[in-house]
Amino acid sequence: MNVAIIPARGGSKRIPRKNIKLFFDKPMISYSIEAAINSKLFDRIIVSTDDEEISGIALEYGAEVPFIRPADLSCDQTTTVPVVKHTIEALLHSGVSDIDYVCCIYAAAPFIMVNDLKLAYEKIQHSNADYCLPVTTYPYPVQRSLHLNESGMIKMKNPEYNYIRSQDLDTCYHDVGQFYFGRTAAWLQDKPILSGKSLPIIIPRMRVQDIDTQEDWDFSELMYEVINRNT
Repeated sequence: MNVAIIPARGGSKRIPRKNIKLFFDKPMISYSIEAAINSKLFDRIIVSTDDEEISGIALEYGAEVPFIRPADLSCDQTTTVPVVKHTIEALLHSGVSDIDYVCCIYAAAPFIMVNDLKLAYEKIQHSNADYCLPVTTYPYPVQRSLHLNESGMIKMKNPEYNYIRSQDLDTCYHDVGQFYFGRTAAWLQDKPILSGKSLPIIIPRMRVQDIDTQEDWDFSELMYEVINRNT
């Protein structure tokens, strides 16, 4: 059995009600639910939430909400792994015993694609990795990043790279924050997602946008419009 778990708490601060705010006339969370359904990879698609309104919308779009997430797992400081682990343990306690893979899909991931989910599942199945996740390249070499010193002047963060051409520097990647396909045992053992036993699938930067501010949201809508105009 494979399970998709979509964490969606109700207390978003920077963008109030972000997980159900309308994104092109649909609640944001609906994109994640529909991708999970359309992938046909999952026997159960569960939304973990502390919010009754989010619960109702999740049910409307075809997900399950078998419980309301407890308050101690719904604060600003709560990280992903404990939320996923809590849901798995709740399923095991209810009598489910054959969960092989669990995919955590973030609720604010409008650029998630079914083919990416399928590729991640295929890769993790044929490996000894704990997790598989989408990553993308940084748009500029991180080795040449700048920071402000005590006087407010710009300074190289890593001055040893000052005279190395950008094309000669190693390519660096970052987590795009869409989903994590993991083995059930890894989630239950609290294994960090980026501990050295995770496989990547590399996706284009055009489909990557962290949505934490209204500016992020506005830019995401522009990106989404362009992508769908060309498909």
